[in-house]
Amino acid sequence: MPRIYRNPDVLWRRESDAGEDTPQEEMVAAILFSGGSMLSLNEFGIELWELCDGRTLDELVASLMPEFDVEEGILRTDIMDFLDSLSQKGFIRYE
Repeated sequence: MPRIYRNPDVLWRRESDAGEDTPQEEMVAAILFSGGSMLSLNEFGIELWELCDGRTLDELVASLMPEFDVEEGILRTDIMDFLDSLSQKGFIRYE
């Protein structure tokens, strides 16, 4: 099974847009920049992006299962869809 890595050429930063009335889950976002492409990530995207450090798909699913209240098959599909999107934009690579 291939290992998944963040592209080291991608610039990224976390942002907080928290006001007093902002719910906790909406407080943090991350922005990825690469080759003229930009992508804004929500909490799920941030968690997944940070875990792309050489883990396999199975390891990503196992790492994220405790964080999200969803069936494993649904989470696996969401992860694969998101990884496909990141790969197409050059934000991650498989080895």
